Amino acid sequence: MNEKKFNKWFSLFILIGMAVAVTCATALKLVNADGTARTLLLVSAFGALMGVLSAVCSANGKIITFLFGLLDVSVYGAVCFFNWRNGGPGLGNALLHFLYFVPMQFVGFAQWRRRGRNKAGSVKARRLKPRGALLFTLSFFAATIIVYFVLLQFDRSGAETFLRWAVLLDALPLVCNVLGQLLLSTAYAEQWIFWIGVNVFSIAMWSVTLAGHPDSSYAVIYIIKYCFYLANSSNGLRIWLKLSKDSDAVTEVLENE
Repeated sequence: MNEKKFNKWFSLFILIGMAVAVTCATALKLVNADGTARTLLLVSAFGALMGVLSAVCSANGKIITFLFGLLDVSVYGAVCFFNWRNGGPGLGNALLHFLYFVPMQFVGFAQWRRRGRNKAGSVKARRLKPRGALLFTLSFFAATIIVYFVLLQFDRSGAETFLRWAVLLDALPLVCNVLGQLLLSTAYAEQWIFWIGVNVFSIAMWSVTLAGHPDSSYAVIYIIKYCFYLANSSNGLRIWLKLSKDSDAVTEVLENE
């Protein structure tokens, strides 16, 4: 199977698998849900499906990712805020999505249009230079420490341990999201390293939420969502490394002409 067919079938696997998993999980949880819980389940399911469409399009370098992304981040921000209001983690992610991700969908759309597309219709990807990679690495550690202590002031978990795990699990995906979105909007392949981090930390965050708050049934939707995202982001890293090599090869040819 050549790469084009593999990417096609892998994308279909992610889309269909996510749709089936979300539908089944939502149907099972709706049986015992009522009122606000039912509404949150349905809204979360819709947002999760929009999110996986955005993630698959992003992995393949398609600019329509920003349309689905706008719907996804709006819904997710609202659910995170509600989760925090009920005593769980999520404030950092709620603020992140409303104040950063929503406007960055428009920024990314404009940036990708300026960069142009290759013959396959994918964005012309690029790679960070060593200095840029070091800068993003240091920024990750510094920002995580700063965000942790800021969110600590809003912690409502009541934990008395030295390290507040709920706060840390809120800070880590927040920082990865910020850096990943910045690299996504400017078409750098290294974005996928941060998206993998987002997915791993988000799975942990929502697992903690579900374990500590049994009535938070909507958390199941996000655990499923980020498991599929993790698979997609791993494939996205592979695709974008190739896209960036192809773009470098084209640039080199043009410069030598």
